[in-house]
Amino acid sequence: MRSDGIRALSLATAIVVAALSAPAAKAQTPDPAVQQVQTFYDALLDSMKHAKELGLKGRYDKLNPVIEQTFDFPDMVKLAVGPGWATTSPAEQQALLTAFERMTVANYASNFNGYDGEKFVVAPTTTPRGTDRVVQSKLIAKDQTVPFGYRMRQSGGTWKILDIYLNGYVSQLATQRSDFGATLAAGGPSALVKKINALTDKLLGG
Repeated sequence: MRSDGIRALSLATAIVVAALSAPAAKAQTPDPAVQQVQTFYDALLDSMKHAKELGLKGRYDKLNPVIEQTFDFPDMVKLAVGPGWATTSPAEQQALLTAFERMTVANYASNFNGYDGEKFVVAPTTTPRGTDRVVQSKLIAKDQTVPFGYRMRQSGGTWKILDIYLNGYVSQLATQRSDFGATLAAGGPSALVKKINALTDKLLGG
């Protein structure tokens, strides 16, 4: 073999060896907003799988800390109440926040009350929405696939769920604001707290 051929072969071998010995590229760091939605879904799915043994109260107690961790309740209730929030006292705001959070947890505990092979699929990337991000996901059941979008906002340095887009586009907060507005206008914050608590009691069988 000619010397220039030997040199070329040696060079090619060195390149292959270097490539094989190079450290593997690090996997892309998951988007923290996506991780929050996944954390919520993991807890919800586990609650569904153990729905019967947990019972309604058990599902509520299991989901409560995870939902507190992943949802931005202070901003959620402010947007759900709407302009009337600015005229409520701190004590009224706290009562509304407590009632709203309890209702949210009760909704999931009551409505996701069993498991029949469902799975949640979360898109790995987010879509910017101003300073917020939107995480797209799907609930896949045997007979249907339902899209859910989650608007995420940073709160205390952590991405949290601010709004949920039902069927991918219907804002849950906008729906609640429309529903809450008439009660707030007619009876003030105390009437709205009473209404929210009554809805929650019904969900929890109280």
